[in-house]
Amino acid sequence: MKTARLEVGLFVTCLVDLFRPSVGFAAVKLLEDAGCRVTVPAAQTCCGQPAYNSGDRQDALAIARAVIAAFREFDYVVVPSGSCGGMLKVHYPALFAGDPSFREAATDLAGRTYELVSFLTDVLGVERVDARFDGAVTYHDSCSALREMNVHAQPRRLLDSVAGLQRTELPNADVCCGFGGTFCVKYSDISADIVRKKAGSVVATGAGTLLSSDMGCLLNIAGKLQRDGSAVRVRHVAEVLAGLTAAPGIGATRP
Repeated sequence: MKTARLEVGLFVTCLVDLFRPSVGFAAVKLLEDAGCRVTVPAAQTCCGQPAYNSGDRQDALAIARAVIAAFREFDYVVVPSGSCGGMLKVHYPALFAGDPSFREAATDLAGRTYELVSFLTDVLGVERVDARFDGAVTYHDSCSALREMNVHAQPRRLLDSVAGLQRTELPNADVCCGFGGTFCVKYSDISADIVRKKAGSVVATGAGTLLSSDMGCLLNIAGKLQRDGSAVRVRHVAEVLAGLTAAPGIGATRP
């Protein structure tokens, strides 16, 4: 007797959609390989974090209501980003704390929302992946994935199952890269100093590739590495776990 497959709604995120669609395809592959039925709702929009972080509560609420409606029907909502995942799981319930009409729906969505790699390991019980990556990598923990979604050991565990991959721990991997959404715009000088230190730590590992689970961090660090003339490539962890590594690294210029 076959058991029903879990219905998963993939929250793609703006940065994946606009800058790195291959991450979305990698996420779908990983979820389908694990036995899930994956849907990408056409009605999904931004998670509302830029408005929320900027103090625009009215627009943040409007966006959150649209997201809640778009993902109401799924068993789980999976996000290839700790930042956007944290918005849905942690901040939506807080946003609607004083709104009885949406408070229950926001809490329900939060309970069904997971960061991609933690969903694979913690919910589906995936212990290894069928992928190969020849080279040394290091891993950066995004602030939101680590502190809001409790993601730390999960990506390392799956990366260690990738054939050919050699993983070197990044010193101060849990320290912010300086992106912080609108923080890097409002406080550009501070952000630039933070990413300078982060990029230096990445290069010092000797790894040829930097991985993380958050496109904001990856774009920020990739930009700094590229400006410094570094040969380190930058990829989303899902691309490596899914074996989709043919495209240039994040921030790289196509030949």
